[in-house]
Amino acid sequence: MEVRDVWHAYGHREVLRGLDFDLRPGVLAGIVGENGAGKSTLLKILSGELRPQRGTVCHGCRFGYCPQDVVLNDVLTVGQHLEFFRVARGLPDLRHAREVMEALRLTEYADERAGLLSGGTRQKLNLTLALMHDPQVLLLDEPYQGFDWDTYQRFWDLAARLRGAGRSVLVVSHLAYDAERLDELWRLQGGVLHPATGVPA
Repeated sequence: MEVRDVWHAYGHREVLRGLDFDLRPGVLAGIVGENGAGKSTLLKILSGELRPQRGTVCHGCRFGYCPQDVVLNDVLTVGQHLEFFRVARGLPDLRHAREVMEALRLTEYADERAGLLSGGTRQKLNLTLALMHDPQVLLLDEPYQGFDWDTYQRFWDLAARLRGAGRSVLVVSHLAYDAERLDELWRLQGGVLHPATGVPA
């Protein structure tokens, strides 16, 4: 994914001011920034949900997007969500989804309605839906919110496996948790990306 000279403003407030960066294959990258810094706006632009006022985002591959706000239907079960998205994406089966569910320990909730799940378990489903079509680029907005410690560790193990398989993973958060796990890290501040290393949580 190539991002070139991306600008976006809300009224007179510029939240993104000429962003340039590359997300290369086999890289686990992170962007940190305070609340309101423009992180979610950037991810919406990268995913195509929002059009930048200036600049370009180029990619020619499958991508998955896990937004911060979980978009689920409370009356559907976990399994029904998976089947709905399988059909919508034209997938032949749920093989990859089941692998992600197993990695996150979501399998046991397959028959549970989404409205009865805990916040962390809903986030597991959200992440599974973003990954079930085996994307080459994965965009994650605060992906581990609500996770317990075991699931948090499982998330990072999964992210490392994706990187090892040549996938590009971008984790966006307001804190730089486990910065040492990342290959590249930027801070979004003043609408500009600054390279960072060892940003404290």
